[in-house]
Amino acid sequence: MHITMIGSGYVGLVSGACFADFGHTVTCVDLNAEKIEALHNGEIPIYEPGLDLLVAENTRAGRLSFTTDLAPAVADADVVFIAVGTPSRRGDGHADLRYVYSAAADIARAMKGFTVVVTKSTVPVGTGDEVERIILETNPAADTAVVSNPEFLREGAAIEDFKRPDRIVVGLEDARARQVMEEVYRPLYLNQAPLLFTSRRTAELIKYAGNAFLAMKITFINEMADLCEKVGGDVQEVARGIGLDNRIGAKFLNAGPGYGGSCFPKDTLALVKTGQDHEAPQRLVETTVAVNDTRKRAMGRKVIAACGGSVRGKRIGILGLTFKPNTDDMRDAPSIAIVQALKDAGAVITAFDPEGMKAAREVIDGIEYGADAYDVADNADCLVLVTEWNQFRSLDFERLKTVMNGRVFVDLRNVYGRSDMERAGFDYHGVGRAASPVQDIDMSDAAE
Repeated sequence: MHITMIGSGYVGLVSGACFADFGHTVTCVDLNAEKIEALHNGEIPIYEPGLDLLVAENTRAGRLSFTTDLAPAVADADVVFIAVGTPSRRGDGHADLRYVYSAAADIARAMKGFTVVVTKSTVPVGTGDEVERIILETNPAADTAVVSNPEFLREGAAIEDFKRPDRIVVGLEDARARQVMEEVYRPLYLNQAPLLFTSRRTAELIKYAGNAFLAMKITFINEMADLCEKVGGDVQEVARGIGLDNRIGAKFLNAGPGYGGSCFPKDTLALVKTGQDHEAPQRLVETTVAVNDTRKRAMGRKVIAACGGSVRGKRIGILGLTFKPNTDDMRDAPSIAIVQALKDAGAVITAFDPEGMKAAREVIDGIEYGADAYDVADNADCLVLVTEWNQFRSLDFERLKTVMNGRVFVDLRNVYGRSDMERAGFDYHGVGRAASPVQDIDMSDAAE
């Protein structure tokens, strides 16, 4: 099939490359000429493991191309995906849909013949209705079916998620679109990936409901971690104990500094606003948003407490800045609030992240950046593990002690066992893990 992807950001580029790898002919359109030029030169604007090779292979094969010229790409397409950004709107927290609506109007002016227009961007319920209205208003003669096909890609594992999905959700109102979407996803459908057809509005809600539920799981275990610290429990054992119940499951039950990234913060907020607008308040989601917002800075206070109640003039080393490993994404990363809290308290900060330092420099100022974990530890009074990159999972404790000024180690991801760290001579502080003679259980691999 001929597929056009409007938007060459994270969702558009990953989806376009994977569709091309299935054998479809895909054109990715973006108004940013510099981004398109970079893609022509083989430069990938985001960090996602394996994406550079996938793009290069399908570009060489002639199945994947990039352009700033929307009209011919849409005119030749059987299916046009809208994969533009929907950031939180400044001032009220609603999803900003201007890029979606602008793309819909541009598509309407360029389409020829029957064309399925698919919203891949994460959008509030009812957006598909408005996209359809805009298309028909702009081009009354348009022969189109508007579909909702939300993405469920985890940053750092997006290609695997696309090619081996838990489910494929397709919301439609026009029966003609069903056959087209079955053909689009036929390679996955033949591999028995669940293909769920719903109404368009239901599909839009599935995306928000799924992210909100996962955000609530994260927030729940974080609050349990606080209780564990007060009463002498171990949150990792609690998480294992409840996660073995298959009604609950172990995923997203890792206590830490709160969720961040491009999806959970804006999607939970958008769902809250949608509920308020329709007089169906989402109280659990509202609480999730509030608790998560306060937790990040609270982790800064946790570091201060571990350092004896004051970090003024002390050197703090930060290991990991991105909101999760295997990405360069700094959007709403917990590290931002943690670093700011420590700076406000007078600390001197040095940080290192394997992929995120370029993006971090745009949102965090007034700190130093190191070349690796040991450079960050040099002369540090305290080390704080914020993002659980693999290269932080097997640190050389003896080398750390040689270069550090202090012995405080704050592990906000519970990567290490308390007993191991204390035997190595560190003053160890985890999340939700009281001192206990019971052997530590490392559940870090159960993270998202």
